[in-house]
Amino acid sequence: MMVRNSQRGRLVLIVGPSGVGKDTLIEYARQALAGDANIRFVQRAITRPPSIGEDHTPMDEDRFERAAGQGAFALHWAAHDMRYGLPVIIDQWLAEGNVVIANGSRAMLGEARRRYPAVEIVSITAAPEVLAQRLAGRGRETDEERRDRMARYAAVSTNLGDVTIIDNSGEPEAAAARLIGMIKQLPSNGIK
Repeated sequence: MMVRNSQRGRLVLIVGPSGVGKDTLIEYARQALAGDANIRFVQRAITRPPSIGEDHTPMDEDRFERAAGQGAFALHWAAHDMRYGLPVIIDQWLAEGNVVIANGSRAMLGEARRRYPAVEIVSITAAPEVLAQRLAGRGRETDEERRDRMARYAAVSTNLGDVTIIDNSGEPEAAAARLIGMIKQLPSNGIK
């Protein structure tokens, strides 16, 4: 894959285990930063039906494969028996100098770092008991699937190198304030 050397803006990937509150924090940031035309929020494609709490473009496997084959995604990956994709429009937004915020995955960080050398990684964490409670409250998975997710969470290090770590164990407003502050510190060189 080609490295995007013409990147003037900054890609911010929000990563962390399912149920940690990534979508909640992204929504807080979207609302707080709505007046800044140089900050763009990405709607990712997922091979899952629409769901409460996550704004995404639902696709079936065939449609996703066609879109990926036609170059519709800047980045795409598989996790948890689903496919995820970030639309190629992010390349244009970055070339224009925007700060681009996307819900990503630890599974795609290597490719993201190769393609976007100036990527900012934000790892959202939460205490295991908080994560377990949130997963149960979502009602998306069976008990066995939740246990599997918790086992994967315990096995994956949150030390991902050069990342910003935000603990979302408490009230989401506190973690969101930290995320918003971090985003505001990033340079944007958007074309007006």
